[in-house]
Amino acid sequence: MAHEALAGLAVLVVEDELLLRKQLTAQLERLGADVTGAGTVADARQLVAELDFDFALVDVNLPDGRGTELLQEKAFSKSTGVIVMTANGAVAGAVEAMRLGALDYLVKPFDPLELPLVIARARRARQSSRADEYRRDEGAAFFFGSALAGLEAQLQRILTADSRMEGPLPPVLIQGETGTGKTTVARWLHQQGPRAAEQLIEVNCSALPETLAESELFGHERGAFTDARTGRIGLFEAANNGTLFLDELPSLSAGLQAKVLTAIEDRVIRRVGGNKVIATDVRIVAATNRELKQLVQQGHFREDLFHRLDLYRITLPPLRERGEDILKLADLLMRRLCQRHRLGAKQITAAGRQRLLSYRWPGNVRELAHELERAIVFEDGDELTFENLQTPIDTTTPLAEAAWFNPDFRFPPQGFSLETALGLLINQALKQSGNNVSAAARLLGVSRDYLRYRLGGKKPNEQ
Repeated sequence: MAHEALAGLAVLVVEDELLLRKQLTAQLERLGADVTGAGTVADARQLVAELDFDFALVDVNLPDGRGTELLQEKAFSKSTGVIVMTANGAVAGAVEAMRLGALDYLVKPFDPLELPLVIARARRARQSSRADEYRRDEGAAFFFGSALAGLEAQLQRILTADSRMEGPLPPVLIQGETGTGKTTVARWLHQQGPRAAEQLIEVNCSALPETLAESELFGHERGAFTDARTGRIGLFEAANNGTLFLDELPSLSAGLQAKVLTAIEDRVIRRVGGNKVIATDVRIVAATNRELKQLVQQGHFREDLFHRLDLYRITLPPLRERGEDILKLADLLMRRLCQRHRLGAKQITAAGRQRLLSYRWPGNVRELAHELERAIVFEDGDELTFENLQTPIDTTTPLAEAAWFNPDFRFPPQGFSLETALGLLINQALKQSGNNVSAAARLLGVSRDYLRYRLGGKKPNEQ
C-alpha cells in the first residue's frame, strides 16, 4: 500500500500483549490510520459502543474471553471490517470468526509489515459489499457500426491515454439523448480499461433523494443525522481504485456538485458528520441527456465542474441519425432476445425493415430493444413486420425532408385526387395559422397570391 493509504480511517486494535499492540499501532499510524487500542473484550465492547471504526484487528484469545464474542454479539457495525488474529495451531478459531462475519485473519506470529496487504484485502471486501447494492449484471457489449466509427476511434484514444497513466485517471463526460447507450459506453470503458479488475459502481443521481444524496455518495458517521445509528462508507469509498458512474449528474444540487469537484481535483472526501479527510482514487464517468454548456449559462450547473469534466467528452448521436446501422443493431438485439426467451430465430420482413428505418425512435436504442421484444413475444410466426409501429410526422423537420409519407401507402386502383390532397394540406395550414393567409402561405412555402388563387377567391379572416 502507498504511504498514508489509510489516511482518515479509524482502526481498533484489540490485543492483550502490549508490545505487539504497540507495534501494530505504529505500523497502522505510518499508513495514516487513526488507531485506538484495547487489551480486553470488555474494553473493546465499550469502545465499539461509543465509537465507529472502519477496521478492527481482534485477537481471538483475550484475558477475559474470546474476541469472537464481539462478532457473536454483533457488536461491530456492518461498516466495520474485522480481521482476527490467532495463534499458530488455533486456526479453528479464525475459521469460526470468518463464519461469524470476519473478513480475514492473521496467524501469529506474523510480521507487522504484513498488515498493509491484509487490510487491503479487507478493504476490497468491504467495498465489494457496499458496491453490491448498485451492482448491475448487464454486459458491456456496444454496437458501433459504420455510423459510430468516429466514436469508437475516440474511445480507443481514451484507452490509449489511460494505459500511459500510472496515477489517477481523468474523468469522462458522456452526453446524449435518453436511451442512446450512455450506461453501456461507461461499462465498456471500464471493462476495456486498466481498472477492469476493480469495482464499477453505477448510480442514477436523479433517483437519489436530495436529503440522502450526500450521505449516499460520501458516507456518514454515526450520529450525523437522526437515523444514522452506525457509520457507513459512501460510494466514492466503495469505488476506490475503480470507476464511479454518475448518471444524470446535473440532478445534484450546486453544493453537492462542489463536493464532487473537490473529490475529483483533490482526491479526498469527507463523510457527513465527520471531520476526517479520506483519500480516494476514483475514475469518474459522468453522463447527462442535457447540454451542459447551456445548463452552465442558465446557472443550473457549476462552470468549474463542467470544465473539469470536459477533458474527455463523448457525444452519442440519436438512433435516428445512424442510418442503415439501425437494421444491423436490430438484428443483433433480436438474436440476444430470442436466446433470452429461448425462442427460435426470427426474421424481419422487408416491410418491417422499412418501418424500422422510417420510425424516428424518440426513445433511441432502449425503445428499439423494447419494440423488438414486444414483436418477438406477441407477433405470430417467424417473420416480424412491426405492423403496430406507427411512423410519426416530425414537426421540427421541413415537410420536404420529413418521413411523413407512409411507406405502406399504395395508390388505389381507381386513382388518387391530387387536388383533394392539396386542398387538405391548404386547410391544415390555414387551421394551424388561425386562418391567416400570409402565415399559411409561409407554412406551405408558396406565395400569398398563389394561395389566394387556390382558395378560389375565398377570403378567410386575416389577423
